[in-house]
Amino acid sequence: MTSRSDEFRLNENTETDRELAVAAVTEEFDVAVVGGGPAGSTLAALVAKQGHRVVVLEKENFPRYQIGESLLPSTIHGVCRLSGAADDLAKAGFPLKRGGTFRWGARPEPWTFAFSVSPRMAGPTSVAYQVERSKFDDILLKNARKQGADVREGCSVRGVIEEGERIHGLTYSDADGNEREIRARYVVDASGNKSRLYNKVGGTREYSDFFRSLALFGYFENGKRMPEPNRFNILCVAFESGWFWYIPLSDTLTSVGAVVRREMAEKIQGDPERALRALIDECPMIADYLSDATRVTEGQYGEIRVRKDYSYHHTTFTRPGMMLVGDAACFVDPVFSSGVHLATYSSLLAARSLNSVLEGKVDEDAAMKEFEARYRREYGVFYEFLVSFYEMHRDENSYFWQAKKVTANNEPELQAFVELIGGVSSGEQGLMNTDALSERLADNSEEFATAVEKFAANEDGSSVPLFSSSVVRNAMQEAGQVQMRALLGEDAEPETPLFPGGLVSSPDGLYWLPATTA
Repeated sequence: MTSRSDEFRLNENTETDRELAVAAVTEEFDVAVVGGGPAGSTLAALVAKQGHRVVVLEKENFPRYQIGESLLPSTIHGVCRLSGAADDLAKAGFPLKRGGTFRWGARPEPWTFAFSVSPRMAGPTSVAYQVERSKFDDILLKNARKQGADVREGCSVRGVIEEGERIHGLTYSDADGNEREIRARYVVDASGNKSRLYNKVGGTREYSDFFRSLALFGYFENGKRMPEPNRFNILCVAFESGWFWYIPLSDTLTSVGAVVRREMAEKIQGDPERALRALIDECPMIADYLSDATRVTEGQYGEIRVRKDYSYHHTTFTRPGMMLVGDAACFVDPVFSSGVHLATYSSLLAARSLNSVLEGKVDEDAAMKEFEARYRREYGVFYEFLVSFYEMHRDENSYFWQAKKVTANNEPELQAFVELIGGVSSGEQGLMNTDALSERLADNSEEFATAVEKFAANEDGSSVPLFSSSVVRNAMQEAGQVQMRALLGEDAEPETPLFPGGLVSSPDGLYWLPATTA
């Protein structure tokens, strides 16, 4: 028979055993990153290479399938150069993307832009890649490990550890199903649009009615290619029900997808094979390019998939001890291949903030404000660019294209954008009302359409007329700065703050510094 004193000692020992068991599986890091996609792996590499303790928890095992296959030059030659992944990407043999070709706008014929401003300025950094994301993401994740991050695949994050207003770590299940705990000075949610943690920063996820669409897509072998030098350009083709992407991933493999509005969901219901074929038949140019092609029916590309390309932004990206990057924070329509750009750019901004705080260069509040302000600004720049891009297309008989007129849309859509940029953007944007914003968006669209007309009619192939449009310049401006910083380092021109009283990046691009000491 057990005495009460023995029972007490037994309970005491059991509780001690529990505490020891928890202590045995509790680890400490400077930064815990949730998600090993481009956002998470980029941030991990940029922080770990500075000597900080970083762990990445990824629920899947790489390589794995993902959509978002067309990149921009700033990702390759800017962010990936800074993270250390650029050389491995160059060795991977991805097709070189020199720009984009569009059947879009008032012109009946396709027009093509190049990333180089003119043929005379073409160079090795004026191209991007078309990538199979299973390969691209695997290279980035391996690079994070190479830079010193502790990368753990097959690990599912359960929740965060909250103590008062601050996040102090997270709990997760490891690859063997064991429950574990990590204490970290910062938790970064880079787990994508299906994040289970994003709401832990507070605020709400606000969806855009204007950009809310559905995409139906699959993969084809032996589709046609455009003539050189545009053989591996992304091709975007507007048709009555929406638009198609056509992305050459190799000499023979092509990613093909149709984007329609959510109200037209009946077009993609039922048999997906028949639905995709019917949409292809609606679009003569895509039908011609696929006339001798066969759809891939096996392996990672064998499935016809549907994705909700719902654009959104969270109303806050940070709280003490936690940050959102990539699709966990925001997403905007994919027509200009901005998804991976925003993901990796946001991770560069976040890494600068984390590096600066961890090394005592900048206080936390200033670093987090700079991260959020710049991230929201870049999202807002692409939002305006894409609104202008959609509004320049004219098809008066199409429900899809009439719905893609944000200046005729209801006020809440414009009000949401005013609130998105309000208080963080420079100049008049933060003070703008919906009427003024509607007028500016209409003017931007007209300016863009005029620039496209001049550009397409320009016989010397120069892209200068296109870059005369303010929305194009704004969309390229920050990306160009990142590339120059990555390529020139100490020789790059000193930065000026993007916002009054704001910070600037260090010469190596990995920290924030007060403007007076940069």
